[in-house]
Amino acid sequence: MKTSLIITTFNWKEALELSVLSVLDQTVLPTEIIIADDGSDDDTRSLVESLQQCSPIPIIHSWQENKGFRLSRSRNKALASAKGDYIILIDGDIVIEQNFIADHIEAAREGYFIQGCRVLLSNNSTKRVLQKKEVTLCFSDPGVENRKNCIRSPLLSKLFSFSNRRLSGIKTCNFAFWKKHAELVNGFNEDFIGWGREDSEFTARMLHNGTKRQNLKFKAVAYHLYHKTYSRELIQKNDSILSHTIKNKLTWCDNGLNLHSTSGQ
Repeated sequence: MKTSLIITTFNWKEALELSVLSVLDQTVLPTEIIIADDGSDDDTRSLVESLQQCSPIPIIHSWQENKGFRLSRSRNKALASAKGDYIILIDGDIVIEQNFIADHIEAAREGYFIQGCRVLLSNNSTKRVLQKKEVTLCFSDPGVENRKNCIRSPLLSKLFSFSNRRLSGIKTCNFAFWKKHAELVNGFNEDFIGWGREDSEFTARMLHNGTKRQNLKFKAVAYHLYHKTYSRELIQKNDSILSHTIKNKLTWCDNGLNLHSTSGQ
C-alpha cells in the first residue's frame, strides 16, 4: 500500500531536519513525506529544499500563511494532497527509530486507526541529540522519560498491544489511519484555533463513525524532543468544541477537509 508520512512543523528547522533524516534512514521508506508547515519563515523553506535534493522519495512542502496556531488547517491541507492510502502522522519534534514506518505498516488493520507511544527527552538530552544530529538512546540513559517506550520488541508488542474505543490518551504525534476513514469524517476540524484538543475531536468523530482504536506498544518507537509548552489561552473554547462533538456523537465537521481541493491548494 502507499503510505504518506505527514510531519507538522513551525519555525524549528533544527528539529525538523533531525526528524526528516530519521525518516530517510528507515528500513522501509514511506511513499512520500509531506511537511505540514503552519507558516514557518524562509529558513525552514531553505532546509526543506536542501532535503528534497538528497531524498530518494518525494518531500512535499505544504506551507500556509502564519496566522497563528492553525494545526487543523495545516494537516488538512497536507492530507488533501497526500497520495497514500495510509497516513502516518508525526510532529516535527519527533525523531523515529529505524523500524518505525515498517512497524506502522505491519500494524495497519482495516477498520482501525493506530495510537503509538513516545519517549520523552529532557532539555539536556534534546540539546545533545540536536548537536549530534542523531538519536542513540537506550532504556538506562539519563534524561529519558517513559523509559519502557524505548523498548522495541515484536514479542512484547504482540502481548501488550490492544484495541479499545476510549478517547483518553490520544496524541497524534505518533498516529496512523486510513485516508478513506479521515475523508468519511471530513478530516480535522478547522474551528480549532490555538493549541489543544483538535486531535481528540478528530479521533472522536472517527470512533463515532465506527473506526476502532488500536494501541501499539513496544513498536514504532518515537522520541519526542523537549520544548516549552504552547500557549493554552484558547483551550476553554477548544474544550467546548470537543465536548459538543462527544455529547452529540458527531461524525462530521463542517469546516474540514472539504475546504481543500485534491491538489492541496
